[in-house]
Amino acid sequence: MTKKTSLFALSSILIIFLLASLILLPLDKGTLGNLGVSLGLDLKGGTYLVYEADLSSIEPGTENEIMAGVKNVIANRINPLGVTEVTIEIQNEDQVIVEIPGVSLTDEQKKSLGNTALLEFYEEATVDGETKWISATGTIDGETLALTSSYFKDNTYVVRDNYGNILLIFEWDETGSQLSTQITTRLLGERLAIYENGEPLLGEDGNIIAPRIDDVITDSGQITGLSFTEATALSSQLNAGRLPVSLTIIYEETVTPTLGSDFVELSLTAGIVGLLLIMLFMYLYYRVPGVVAAVALIYYSFTLLAIFKLIPVTLTLAGIGGFVVSIGMAVDANILIFERMKEELQMGRTLGAAIESGFTRAWSAIRDSNITTLLVCIVLFWVGSSSVEGAQVKGFALTLGIGIILSMFTAITVTRTLLRLFTGTRLSHKIKLFTPYLERKL
Repeated sequence: MTKKTSLFALSSILIIFLLASLILLPLDKGTLGNLGVSLGLDLKGGTYLVYEADLSSIEPGTENEIMAGVKNVIANRINPLGVTEVTIEIQNEDQVIVEIPGVSLTDEQKKSLGNTALLEFYEEATVDGETKWISATGTIDGETLALTSSYFKDNTYVVRDNYGNILLIFEWDETGSQLSTQITTRLLGERLAIYENGEPLLGEDGNIIAPRIDDVITDSGQITGLSFTEATALSSQLNAGRLPVSLTIIYEETVTPTLGSDFVELSLTAGIVGLLLIMLFMYLYYRVPGVVAAVALIYYSFTLLAIFKLIPVTLTLAGIGGFVVSIGMAVDANILIFERMKEELQMGRTLGAAIESGFTRAWSAIRDSNITTLLVCIVLFWVGSSSVEGAQVKGFALTLGIGIILSMFTAITVTRTLLRLFTGTRLSHKIKLFTPYLERKL
């Protein structure tokens, strides 16, 4: 390689390292691009929920449309919580994954996110000599329709009356107005109960909410008997929209922000200690090539973390594990190269010839070992994507796979370029500095 080509390669490596440093540092935002490291819930803390949708009653071929609607409704329900960076994904066609960083939800909040939020109005009727609550219905254009909150406009709100009572105010759309007019006219002086998802809505006193109809309700109405918290939550759900299918929580995980921050500190400490130990070993055993490998590892680590920021990759404990393993594989590539160089030097080759031959002969072994590991990463990523519990496996496979690709570039390009700087210098004549400490026979 000519001197001009070597200088170009070195300049390119330095420019990439500079850009990576500007993207990476500081970790919380970065100088270039203003990107922070994206941490998973096990590190940052928060709530991880998986809902399963019941699609048994929907029309075949509408699954994607239904699940898209579910995703939008859940997003609208989370917005009032004031949470940012929420992740909502559809998995396996009938599952919704919800990641809410930095927030620990109560059991009631978790349930309300997946609640269909459908209010149904029931009237009293005598069935087989027994008084029961049955769905209140009306007729429009010859079709019998049940009176439900599906005919509410998305503008419900909560107020207090002059006596301090909580009122949930709602407004009917055109169809709901016609039904309400028919039903309340027919039931004047009687009670109209309110059910939610097939269960009676209970007031603060534990009794069913069933106000007496004193006037015909045409355009709007009010629900009393709820606490302020219950009325506010119900209003938010109604305004966010009604879920087209029922959802059931099949998996949940909550990590407190304090525990997450402890994990971050431990992971960072473990990563730094591990990297320093590897660099120290490489220096003590391989001498000058070991120093070059240590510099290449720093380059590799900075560049890889910068790539994680740019994609972005959400780092979890498993993901950090994949990152650490990829560092080990990057070192392994350097060791193969240095061992090949040692053999060439023992055969009497010059340093320059030993470097080129060492890289050429080691490349096939490095390539084959990394390709096989990449294939394993692809399989692990696929397995992790196909199950709810596989998120950690998926994160490990992703970070390890990206790391392997970059490690091959670092070992073959960066390490080789840095070693070439020593050819033609006085140090190149001291062959013992380029052979392992325990094998200084030259």
